[in-house]
Amino acid sequence: MVQQSYHIGFNDAQGAKYVILPGDPGRVEKIAQYLDEPQFLAQNREYTTWVGKIAGAPVLVMSTGMGGPSTAIAVEELTALGVETFVRIGTAGGMQPEIIGGDVVVATGSIRMEGTTREYVPIEYPAVPDLDVTCALREAAGNLGLRCHTGVVQSKDSFYGQHSPARMPIGYELENKWRAWIGAGCLASEMESAALFIVCSTLRVRAGSVFSIVWNQERERLGLDNPEVHDTTDAIKTAVEAVRILIEREK
Repeated sequence: MVQQSYHIGFNDAQGAKYVILPGDPGRVEKIAQYLDEPQFLAQNREYTTWVGKIAGAPVLVMSTGMGGPSTAIAVEELTALGVETFVRIGTAGGMQPEIIGGDVVVATGSIRMEGTTREYVPIEYPAVPDLDVTCALREAAGNLGLRCHTGVVQSKDSFYGQHSPARMPIGYELENKWRAWIGAGCLASEMESAALFIVCSTLRVRAGSVFSIVWNQERERLGLDNPEVHDTTDAIKTAVEAVRILIEREK
């Protein structure tokens, strides 16, 4: 009998080399319906997993939960089962005025404003995705005719530290850094990509991230039109198409 992974709750019987990673367990089944022959595989803790096929290859869809620690565990255990390519689908808040709710953002790097990756490599090491995966995501968004931005995102540990920094004892630092990230051109804020990129780098596997923008607090601050969009369909389609591109090129 093959030993199951301790946290994610399944083994390598599927033979999958690719995985799509939403944070929310509630999105897994929705994403899996874009695959061929989707079926439920496992559920344990925050990790809900379905499996299907894209271009004839087995592909997992597994939730990571929120934040770096659970994402790092997911990557470690999936890599041990033979997964080699990780594509994150997430939601994010826009940070530049041109980023509007409903837009798609593909990450080219992530600011490591979180704690998980500090237990992997020194803070000077950059959190960057795999180039081939990133290019496939960008190509996929273009093929779908989506409004897509490509650039650096910010990964944080504290959701309310971003949205209510003034009430935090360290609020002065949070607010100053937020303005610094914006000044440097950071596109969006989320919670998992730094961990994904760093852990994948250390394990020598590939990763990329695509985000659906929910809204933009900077547009709100500037008094600009600021639609709030919770539909993640465009990001899902982008991720699935990107995996298809990668599989077909690598056959």
